Amino acid sequence: MSQRRLPIIGITTYSRNEAGEFQLPGAYVDSVQQAGGIPILLPPNQPDPAQILEIVDGLIFSGGGDINPELYGGSHHSTIYLVDSERDDFELVLAKQALAANTPTLGICRGMQMLSVASGAELVTHVPEVYGETISHRLDHPRRPTPHEVQVQPESRLAAILRETEITVISWHHQAVKTVPDTWEIVAHAPDGLVEALVHRHHPWMVSVQWHPELSPEDPVHQRLFQALVRAAGDRG
Repeated sequence: MSQRRLPIIGITTYSRNEAGEFQLPGAYVDSVQQAGGIPILLPPNQPDPAQILEIVDGLIFSGGGDINPELYGGSHHSTIYLVDSERDDFELVLAKQALAANTPTLGICRGMQMLSVASGAELVTHVPEVYGETISHRLDHPRRPTPHEVQVQPESRLAAILRETEITVISWHHQAVKTVPDTWEIVAHAPDGLVEALVHRHHPWMVSVQWHPELSPEDPVHQRLFQALVRAAGDRG
């Protein structure tokens, strides 16, 4: 009896660093493997992103630096950092292709923002200027992740995946989705009102979250996101 093939999950990476290395935090890889998938890294130097969708069963748009405001009609801000035109261009094309395909897709932090921008959204360039500092979405000194609460919309697809409606998340961002296109449904908020998760209304399986579930490897609630992605990817086969 032949063994069923494990789903292949492509994960976007950072561009080359000064040493010529493509990088990605290992927690993404670990989470996919623990969920039963085979992770492959997708560096942003691909000449034909369309071919990627012929190879992978699922996608993760990972976190990282800020998206160039020019891509969503925004203005420059002094806090914008690590803008990478090569990565922006690659991921924007890949995101638009994923939106038009049926490939199960998970957006994480920057990944949520990129999928939203590809759908026509605008971004908040600096969260504290709009939402204040009641909730810390990123600690600047030192710059590191920070936990806060999130309310998940009951009866939503995300609530069904997580099996919870009140969760603690690990957050690390200073930008967020400002305008939500009609094709997306808001399914989670932070206590300050910031949009924390979206589910695409028409795509077979496309979920995006503003927090970092990969940074909660011991929390079964967050790992259910990766399990659901891998399960959806496997069902395609």
